[in-house]
Amino acid sequence: MLILKFGGTSVGSVEAFQQVVDILRHAQEHDPPVVAVTSAMSGVTDMLIQAAQAAAANDEQPYRDTRNDLLVKHQIIVGQLIGNGMARAEISHILDEKLRIFERLCRSIYTLGELTPRGLDAVSSLGEQMSAPLLAAALQATDTPAQAVDAREIIVTDDTFGAANPLLDLSRERIRAKLLPMLEEGILPVVTGFIAATEKGVTTTLGRGGSDYSAAIIGASLDADEVQIWTDVDGVMTADPRIVPEARTLPELSYIEAAELAYFGAKVLHPKTILPAIESDIPIRVLNTFNAGGATTRIVRTPNNNNDTVKALTAIRKLALITVEGRGMIGVPGIAARVFSAVAQEHVSVLMISQASSEQNICFVVSTLEEGTIIKALRNALREELDRRYIDRIYALEDVAILAIVGAGMKGTPGIAAGIFNALGSHKINVIAIAQGSSEVNISLVLPDEAVENAVQQIHAAFKLHEVS
Repeated sequence: MLILKFGGTSVGSVEAFQQVVDILRHAQEHDPPVVAVTSAMSGVTDMLIQAAQAAAANDEQPYRDTRNDLLVKHQIIVGQLIGNGMARAEISHILDEKLRIFERLCRSIYTLGELTPRGLDAVSSLGEQMSAPLLAAALQATDTPAQAVDAREIIVTDDTFGAANPLLDLSRERIRAKLLPMLEEGILPVVTGFIAATEKGVTTTLGRGGSDYSAAIIGASLDADEVQIWTDVDGVMTADPRIVPEARTLPELSYIEAAELAYFGAKVLHPKTILPAIESDIPIRVLNTFNAGGATTRIVRTPNNNNDTVKALTAIRKLALITVEGRGMIGVPGIAARVFSAVAQEHVSVLMISQASSEQNICFVVSTLEEGTIIKALRNALREELDRRYIDRIYALEDVAILAIVGAGMKGTPGIAAGIFNALGSHKINVIAIAQGSSEVNISLVLPDEAVENAVQQIHAAFKLHEVS
């Protein structure tokens, strides 16, 4: 059994939709049974969110314009790929119904002048609710038995709106109850990615890019042979090819390597995708919708090339380095706990932590957008220590980036750090902070943002990542 997930660019145009239909038909003919999971059409989720935000800001026109734009965007696919008049009328009715819901939601948001996380999930879920029936109709037009499935019927989560946590046991029961009978009848289910629902049926989302996570949950629940993530690049590459033109596709990665790359900015996978796959030991393969016969990356527990040292580089930009500094912190228990408790109360994710052994400072990295919130929260939480001069200052260094150097083969291999710092030092690239876990799978560096691209190029060249091992 295969689970094939298609991202927004894979269903972003008539040509892309046709390519996805061809891929699914081929899989259904050669490797059945098959389940498809689809994202919203490229750009649609952003359009929905921006319209809802404008409504909350007392502006009605954007959501009215967006309704018309979305209708045209989806009807172009209907007109080109669905020839049967009755089928066209049926899918057009579904699209119109979803857009009416969108308009009603935005009108309510406009009236209230407020966009809650729950309301945002209800609006942003509508893109997938249109793309899945559209893809199923396009498959039916080629005589491929297919049926759209709303993931809110099968994936159950808590009520953490915006980034809900799946209730896996309950989801597994519902997934198997809904999809297995369809598969036994030879029907290809087309499931909405990204969205789910609470036990009470309230719409939730799994976070941006969460369609990957949806596919992995479904794959684990159905004991699939492989989960395929179809995107617009040839697998996972040694670096961003826009920065390093000679970057190459990695044939295999371990789960932990892929998770590190996803977490630190590689946009090929949602970071949580790996979790269900690890538990069920299901391979994940990353493929290019627009180059179906091209290079791919297979993600497994133990890859054949696991002895390679550095495998890939990735970076997160637009960050700020927050530092809590003071000579009075030395030997004072509980400072770190209070620092990160204050951060947690603001629901902010910390991307990297570094602390001097002298305990004179703690520094950590957050998104630039969250910098002001965190500085204020820390100064409030540590006011007593600031007044007593245990802490001298709390400040932010802006315009930094994290560069992650990833490879399971780095563990126990001497000279890796030396090679990295030699490559950077010879080109006068300054390292602001460094962190490495005991697993040694990832070395993370904080660098000035303007130095990141040069750093990636120099480390990529120093470790000859462009060469096939």
